Amino acid sequence: MGFARTCSVALVGVEGVVVEVQADLEPGLAAFALVGLPDKSLFESKDRVRAAVVNSGVAWPQKKLTVGLSPASVPKSGSGFDLAIAVAVLAAAERINPQEIADLVMVGELGLDGRVRPVRGILPAVLAASEAGYRQVVVPEQCAAEASLVPGISVLGVRSLRQLVAVLAGEEVPEEEPAEEGRPDAMLAGLTVPGAGVGTGLAPGFGEAGPDLADVGGQEVARFALEVAAAGCHHLLLHGPPGAGKTMLAERLPGLLPPLTRRESLEVSAVHSVAGILPPGQPLVTSAPYCAPHHSATMQSLIGGGNGLPRPGAVSLAHRGILFLDEAPEFAGKALDSLRQPLESGHVVVARSAGVVRLPARFLMVLAANPCPCGRYGGAEVACECGAATVRRYQARLSGPLIDRVDLKVGVEAVQRSDLAGLQGPPETTAEVAVRVRAARERAAARLAGTPWSHNSEVPGHELRTRWQAAPGALHAAERDMDRGMLTARGFDRVLRVAWTVADLAGHGQPDERDLEVALQLRTGVDRGAIRARVKGEDVLVGGGTG
Repeated sequence: MGFARTCSVALVGVEGVVVEVQADLEPGLAAFALVGLPDKSLFESKDRVRAAVVNSGVAWPQKKLTVGLSPASVPKSGSGFDLAIAVAVLAAAERINPQEIADLVMVGELGLDGRVRPVRGILPAVLAASEAGYRQVVVPEQCAAEASLVPGISVLGVRSLRQLVAVLAGEEVPEEEPAEEGRPDAMLAGLTVPGAGVGTGLAPGFGEAGPDLADVGGQEVARFALEVAAAGCHHLLLHGPPGAGKTMLAERLPGLLPPLTRRESLEVSAVHSVAGILPPGQPLVTSAPYCAPHHSATMQSLIGGGNGLPRPGAVSLAHRGILFLDEAPEFAGKALDSLRQPLESGHVVVARSAGVVRLPARFLMVLAANPCPCGRYGGAEVACECGAATVRRYQARLSGPLIDRVDLKVGVEAVQRSDLAGLQGPPETTAEVAVRVRAARERAAARLAGTPWSHNSEVPGHELRTRWQAAPGALHAAERDMDRGMLTARGFDRVLRVAWTVADLAGHGQPDERDLEVALQLRTGVDRGAIRARVKGEDVLVGGGTG
């Protein structure tokens, strides 16, 4: 009787669970049993592993073989267990010393010829192994760079099963023929999901220079709101007639956001690795993702779902980045309202019959909406063709609870000919605005150092009312609006958060009355003249800049 064990990782959402792969050989009729709650693709690994071992020049043991995946209560899926199963079987057959593999974690798919093919989710799998105390992992050669992002882990990238057996047995490692230069590499097919293009959840060009804010003519108030949203990670609603530049503004928001921190990059890269949208050769996402689903998207595609265990949806692909919902009233009402919980908590819990998955979903939401179906309601030049009831029904598609979670509500006016001609001077570029955004974020980070929060939008209202208070008398206007029913309790707290961001952009030590006026205008959408005064320089900011 022969017995051996090694380890692999089962992915549950974007989190990994270390699985012990056990192989047991006993005298009897040659058979191969795989137990431990495998799915269909994993159950088929029996044929893949047998063919890969034989084609690697190693004899397949002609005995009764049982392979167990423990813990048996965790659902296991995918082809990433192939490598661990093959090595455990060879160790049980005494081709490899079982002691050499007991503390190894192996992830990889096997081709019938013995080549080790890459799989999705390498980064979260190695993170789970590291957290469990393992220090050595074996992965496909194409995924070695992604696995090396985890500190404190020794990574061995192998191209074939023959190479791994030689390394573990202390033999001379055979050379594998490299892929021909310029020839398509079919091995990379396992890293992507069909239909998940590179642009599904990533910023345009994945780090390349995106569209510039200088391309947008006029729209001083909307541009300022964009700056506030980027500085404090505040949710934004842009409403106005067609052709005013709502989509142009949203597409330029990623350029204002600073690069992701190391921890944020690992979080985002783990989600994108599981989703299969990490570009080959770029294992680490360093810029904020930008996800813009079509308005026909279902609730499952936004939140997460699929057969078996749920897969990341748009809210998770936009984690630490931007979720842009263009033509927001055209989305299904259930799909929009399903965003309410992740907007508050920063994660989404999806329950299915196969299990419950917790997916990260801390994103900056941008909504763009027309005022009515024809888009001309409230315009001065062309009359609206929609009836009053039609307009009310159209605007009611964005529910009150969802809109109450939006910090900034900005009307985007039709662009004038003078704005396009640049008669008011050249507009600011993305780089110029990004400098102020980064400075404001640094002020907020210094103030929030030692707390669980990193952005103004994350700070609880109780802390803003007690620990970080506004200037004396600054809250009078907000308190008056709350007494009149124009602000809810949640809205009052969100006004405070926005006011702190406006103060950070201005270089103020704490929000004053003018900062609160600006925040109230951004929150309620009622024009108080505060933003135009600040943009035109009538409200001079500390440090020589203007908001």
